[in-house]
Amino acid sequence: MAFRTLSAITCALLLSLAPGGIIDLVQAQGQQKTWCVAKPSSDEATLIANLNYACSQVDCGVLQRGCACFYPDNLMSHASIAMNLYYQSRGRNYWNCYFKNTALIVTTDPSFGNCAYAYNP
Repeated sequence: MAFRTLSAITCALLLSLAPGGIIDLVQAQGQQKTWCVAKPSSDEATLIANLNYACSQVDCGVLQRGCACFYPDNLMSHASIAMNLYYQSRGRNYWNCYFKNTALIVTTDPSFGNCAYAYNP
């Protein structure tokens, strides 16, 4: 029994030191939902680049006028939604939420109103 506990602790420690750290450990256990959003400190040019890149890789239709995530119609909101769509579609790996260090992985669902941020377990 002691070996099994020690082994579990060793695995947890190794996982927490691996790329992605504790986020990978928590996701591997299936206990934590995560989303990717733009850092509030990001400049406009970077947000535009992130939005354009993410939408060139995934369907950003939810951002179209008349769709659930169009409002608020601002760059921070649209970039965050697009970046999250990309992050979710690529398996929620921490490196898919890097965007040249202009994104954050959050554990609180950023959905609002009728706009549900994608979450792919």
